Amino acid sequence: MLALLGAACGSASEQAGRVHARVTRPPKDTIRFEAPARARRCHEGTGSGALLLQGSSEGNGVVVWLREGGSGVDSQASGVWPLLQRGDTVSPRGATVGVRYMMGDVPHGLPLDSGAVEVRRADGVLTVVARGTGLDVTAAGRVGLEASFDAVPLERDTVSCRPRP
Repeated sequence: MLALLGAACGSASEQAGRVHARVTRPPKDTIRFEAPARARRCHEGTGSGALLLQGSSEGNGVVVWLREGGSGVDSQASGVWPLLQRGDTVSPRGATVGVRYMMGDVPHGLPLDSGAVEVRRADGVLTVVARGTGLDVTAAGRVGLEASFDAVPLERDTVSCRPRP
């Protein structure tokens, strides 16, 4: 997941789709950012048939990996998706979400371990909202994320979503 997040934090091109994110850190810090976003199908590994959404700008980024067992995501993309734990390659359906954000010159990042992802698909574009929390050891506690991918077109090209150690 962190390898995918690293790729996401430097690869989104300018397009119609955007991601808007709000990171909430204890006790009361809030970091907001937005970035160009893209959505592509996965083509190999356990992620074959999945979708990868990513958006990044200036060291801040969000990545969402939607996996649907066997049939591929296209068949039932809309609805609420449960969050999967980082490294879970067995569960047939779910989403893995990661966020990277900057506090001054210091980068922070974490996968979400609780929450859900809502997916809507209409007129050839995706709207995806991820809400949840995860542990950021440098924040001395749990960090919240609400990220909204708005009007992101599904690109024709594919990307490898093979998990890496």
